[in-house]
Amino acid sequence: MKLYNTMTQRKEEFVPIEPGKVRMYSCGPTVYNYFHIGNARPFIVFDVLRRFLEYIGYDVTFVQNFTDVDDKIINRSHEEGCTAKEIADKYIAEYFKDADALGIRRATVHPRVSDTMPEIIAMVKALEDRGLAYNVGGNVYYAVDRFPDYGKLSGQNVADLEAGARIDVNDEKHSPLDFALWKKAKPGEPYWDSPWGRGRPGWHIECSAMSRKFLGETIDIHGGGQDLIFPHHENEIAQSEGSCGCEFARYWVHNGYININDEKMSKSKGNFFTVRDIAGKYDLEVVRMFMLMAHYRSPVNFSDELLASAQNALERFYNAKNQMIYLADHAEDRKPSPDEAAWIQSLTQYKNGFIAAMNDDLNTADAIAAMFELVRAANTALSESSPKSAVTAALKLFRELAGVIGLAEKEPDSHLESEVEALIAERQAARRARDFARADAIRDELAARGIVLEDTREGVKWHKA
Repeated sequence: MKLYNTMTQRKEEFVPIEPGKVRMYSCGPTVYNYFHIGNARPFIVFDVLRRFLEYIGYDVTFVQNFTDVDDKIINRSHEEGCTAKEIADKYIAEYFKDADALGIRRATVHPRVSDTMPEIIAMVKALEDRGLAYNVGGNVYYAVDRFPDYGKLSGQNVADLEAGARIDVNDEKHSPLDFALWKKAKPGEPYWDSPWGRGRPGWHIECSAMSRKFLGETIDIHGGGQDLIFPHHENEIAQSEGSCGCEFARYWVHNGYININDEKMSKSKGNFFTVRDIAGKYDLEVVRMFMLMAHYRSPVNFSDELLASAQNALERFYNAKNQMIYLADHAEDRKPSPDEAAWIQSLTQYKNGFIAAMNDDLNTADAIAAMFELVRAANTALSESSPKSAVTAALKLFRELAGVIGLAEKEPDSHLESEVEALIAERQAARRARDFARADAIRDELAARGIVLEDTREGVKWHKA
């Protein structure tokens, strides 16, 4: 497998530190609200990366954090007249509702900042002891100019950054580029005791501490959105490597931006919306399909037109899958002919195409294209007169690949299926009795429930609209 490494700015063969095992960290949400569509992309991308790594045989330990100590959470708690913990607990629960609807599996560990305070304090103290951090009246800052490699991920030059930095005459930092590791407590804020007095951590230190706690000093993959490269991931490197003197992450993987109707997403432009907002109009699996139909590093444009296209693509997957499920129950249980046996063997080309695409820097767009080639082949070749082994082979492969990409995994509702089949049988009986009014009424009833009937030579087929 090859992955594009932001650190080296090229695709590199993926070789884990420990053979057969992968340690991966991805930045999670700050839990003060429902997460927005921009957050959804990295959550989906790194879920797929984790699934594929497991599919090709790796034992993956995947950590995705929750930031539950933050100014936005504190402000929200003041607005709603409750504690910061209550706000965080509420939106962590809401995160899982939306993540489940997007097909995002639980990480191996979902640590919280509030549960990682001893490790955070220990890392800040190590940085202070190494001369990379300094305390000003209970506020602890990282001294950027003392870490020679600062800027190596983003390609930023410290001198240029300093020249362009806004200087605040009241700033207690030694340099405008220095960033907070520990913040002195203010009235009405949650706090923890530390060697520098009561306070709470800065934003960047939390990921360094949580990654080290659960994955060790050096990890295989660190992921996140492109917007986190600077300063967040740059600062993580300074903290993690500065505190231990060793490499933090071997591969840095970042997804591209999302635009809304060809404009950058922004609250000021009124085009900022949450995944929960979209759920009122689309099944969130459609959003997953939309995200994965583009390469993860490419910018994507989010619009109703493109979502409708993704919805149609997802429906094609489900229709093909449901047709294969139907044929698996109705196809002939016989030995395949030589041509049919050759067709079954030919299915490996679609699996190989899928794996080749995913091995090429997680090219989900081409992987989905390989799945559509499988669907077209199955739609063309399979019928009730096909041998059951041909149908089950195609269905098994489709389910296998769908499980890797996290699409079309829902199975038919057996209760709904039996109910629909009974109504179809009643409709057929009404037609034979020339009771066309009743037959039409059944069709209309099913249509109102989103069930589309198709009269074919093999009989009546149905699928959800």
